[in-house]
Amino acid sequence: MPRKLTDSELARSIRLNIEAELDAINLYAAHLDATDNEEAKAVLRHVMDEEKEHAALFWQLIARLDPAQAQHDREASEKYRLIASGAPHEAVEAVGKEGEEAAADAPLPRQLTVGSLRR
Repeated sequence: MPRKLTDSELARSIRLNIEAELDAINLYAAHLDATDNEEAKAVLRHVMDEEKEHAALFWQLIARLDPAQAQHDREASEKYRLIASGAPHEAVEAVGKEGEEAAADAPLPRQLTVGSLRR
């Protein structure tokens, strides 16, 4: 019986899936730019939107499989908000730093398994 992927290995594989989705999105966008055929454009837009949804779904899955990645995502959202609002560089760079000492003592988050994703 073949060995199953760990959550970490699966997250790595899903990142490759996201890369493929982004490549497809860029290819379809180039096709859209290269034609005036409205029928073809309609189909390309539809397929491209599907690929965008797939990439977003994969990103959500990675956040469940890789708690460290999920933390980076939360911190990036806060940093983006600060940057967009004109906050000073120091405030942006302080995001995530205030809890590093406490985080070192915190228990590790529960790892997901294929079985727990089915629920």
